[in-house]
Amino acid sequence: MNLYSRPIRLALAMLVVTTMATGCTRIRDHKGFVGEQALVTGIQAGVDNRDSVEHTLGRPTFVSQFDKNVWYYVSRETKQIAFRNPKPVDQYVLTVQFDQAGNVASVNKTGKDQIVSLTPDDDRTPTLGRERGFFRELFGNIGSVGAVGQGGGTADNPN
Repeated sequence: MNLYSRPIRLALAMLVVTTMATGCTRIRDHKGFVGEQALVTGIQAGVDNRDSVEHTLGRPTFVSQFDKNVWYYVSRETKQIAFRNPKPVDQYVLTVQFDQAGNVASVNKTGKDQIVSLTPDDDRTPTLGRERGFFRELFGNIGSVGAVGQGGGTADNPN
């Protein structure tokens, strides 16, 4: 037996374990608005206008499609392990609403409590109504086509 075979195997095993462990590290990510709390609390209804809000906070993340007088500043922190889907850790949405003159009418702050998690139900969509199996769907109309009083008929008697 070779004297170096055991240390080399041990070093290779440690290299493989280290490589696999680095693939499972947690990834933290920040997306969206980065604002200081002092600047955000400085925006006040009746005092500020569009220009002062944009100068203080920057351009909004997006403007409402239904009302151009509503601006949204969105910030989200996520974490994820390797190839899994990212999970939200923290979320912050600042909604600034302006009146017709362009002055701040209201400032609302929401957090992580507004996040909705949707989980699909297996491979079926739940519906209201009758539950019919495959064979009932396939063979369910046998005998009902052309039956007397059901509106079907023959070529000789159309009724």
